[in-house]
Amino acid sequence: MYRITAKTRLSGNASRMEILSPLIAKKALAGQFIILRAKENSERIPLTIHDVNEETGTVSVVYQVVGAGTMELDSLESGDSLHDFVGPLGMHTQVEGLKKVCVVGGGVGCAIAFPVARKLHQQGSEVHSIIGFRSKEFVFLEKEFSRVSDILKVMTDDGSHGGHGRVTDALKELIEAGHQYDEVIAIGPLVMMKFVSQLTKQYGIKTIVSMNPIMVDGTGMCGGCRLTVNGQIKFACVDGPDFDGHQVDFDEVISRNRMYEEFEAREREDNCRLLNQEVQS
Repeated sequence: MYRITAKTRLSGNASRMEILSPLIAKKALAGQFIILRAKENSERIPLTIHDVNEETGTVSVVYQVVGAGTMELDSLESGDSLHDFVGPLGMHTQVEGLKKVCVVGGGVGCAIAFPVARKLHQQGSEVHSIIGFRSKEFVFLEKEFSRVSDILKVMTDDGSHGGHGRVTDALKELIEAGHQYDEVIAIGPLVMMKFVSQLTKQYGIKTIVSMNPIMVDGTGMCGGCRLTVNGQIKFACVDGPDFDGHQVDFDEVISRNRMYEEFEAREREDNCRLLNQEVQS
């Protein structure tokens, strides 16, 4: 059992949990992920590692309540324990040798983008960060990004905070202002990463995306996280999660992820009723 040492509501329906796991905290690198189960019969949830603290032996993850699994996870509080917490899994994000990078995060993906931006900053790279959210109430980590970014652009879909528009609007503005990036690193919703990759391809800028397809075991055995990259089958859990955004077949991944939307909606509704019954009893 893995004890939750802290739980913080960040904004909207996004929260951060710190879990006591000294071995993972000692080994984890930016870009890697873990797979957890809230309870014995809960579904397995892959979450990219947000932060680690080797001194306290804790690992932080950020999640958004979107389905039955994350609802069960969110029902736990500080002092409770997770049933499973496995990792670190996947390949870490390669940032060595990069001089100037634009890190683009969307929604809860900003929690994953932040340790990458921080690592770049720590190694002396020039870091430009763009973070995007639906509206002001969902914005988080703005201060943290400002501390590790030479330029920070905050975008909201409705213009209630920062710039009005998409992250691609801010990225295009920076590129056309003359900024030349060694690489763009995009982390967030699949559709966001797709359009970031389409934009950067026009300018010939190498782009790395962190893929989040359906995943079950995290070891490459189930095949659930397969995707097509440059015409070849890859597995996000062992070959990634980072891939060349210009070579990923985003339409295929988006279509496969949508296959389970109806099932997930039913599970979310059933789980909501069960949780309410537990609270009432």
